[in-house]
Amino acid sequence: MASSLFTLLDDIATLLDDVAVMTKVATKKTAGVLGDDLALNAEQVTGVKPDRELPVVWAVAKGSMLNKAILVPAALLISAFAPFLITPLLMIGGAFLCYEGVEKLAHRFLHSTTEDEAHHRDLVKAVADPQVDMVAFERDKIKGAIRTDFILSAEIIVITLGTVADAEFSRQLATLVAIAVLITVGVYGLVAGIVKLDDIGLHLSKSASGAVQAIGRAILRLAPLLMKFLSVAGTAAMFLVGGGILVHGIPFLHHLLEPVMAAFGALGWLGEMLFSAVVGILAGIVVLALVKAIAALRGKKPAEAG
Repeated sequence: MASSLFTLLDDIATLLDDVAVMTKVATKKTAGVLGDDLALNAEQVTGVKPDRELPVVWAVAKGSMLNKAILVPAALLISAFAPFLITPLLMIGGAFLCYEGVEKLAHRFLHSTTEDEAHHRDLVKAVADPQVDMVAFERDKIKGAIRTDFILSAEIIVITLGTVADAEFSRQLATLVAIAVLITVGVYGLVAGIVKLDDIGLHLSKSASGAVQAIGRAILRLAPLLMKFLSVAGTAAMFLVGGGILVHGIPFLHHLLEPVMAAFGALGWLGEMLFSAVVGILAGIVVLALVKAIAALRGKKPAEAG
């Protein structure tokens, strides 16, 4: 009986160790989605009254857990009954990441600033107007954030599933659950901290201590810069991760990578990153062009029918 107990404990320890390693690998591979997830969800609470920011973040976090409660079993079912779908889903997820990255860049550089300013004024007016139904306003914000979270969570779960596809069921389950919990707690914990940074900075800036005031003013200056950094880093990581998925999943691209890494010698990892980024950007441009072409064709159909 004692030997059985030690065997069980050893199995559990091995399982936890394997899960920890798999989770670490999966977390690295999903870094692009996480960066974008963090930035997007922090932006989702823009326009919400300060005393309602944390309740809104909490509501979205609960929706995120529900999303993952749906996605994790779905991923396990795919792994058990249709494992051949894992690679195509990874390719679709990688292409979608690249598409999102290019779309963000296109929006940033081609979108009119007048529209952004008008949207911001509408948000400020909605918060200031007592006649505006803030419950409905918050509900719309929460629904939009949960929809965004579902897409990003699906990408993360598919990438994680690809990482543990060859493992046994118990390890797949433990890794997927660990990733789901860690990502939700980590992302929304950080989002909660980020959206309250300005309040913390404002509170400290009113302190009687000059040193504390300086810290408060520094936080107030840091908060918007942090949001910009997250947005830029998230976009860059999307190309690296999405491009990397495509490079390792498409034999032709993987063969092209080998001479690139050889040319960089000891810095082969840098060559791989640059190659993945270039592939990611090009793939995103192609997918965006296809999406625009399909949208244009759909827009012409009603006119042609008339």
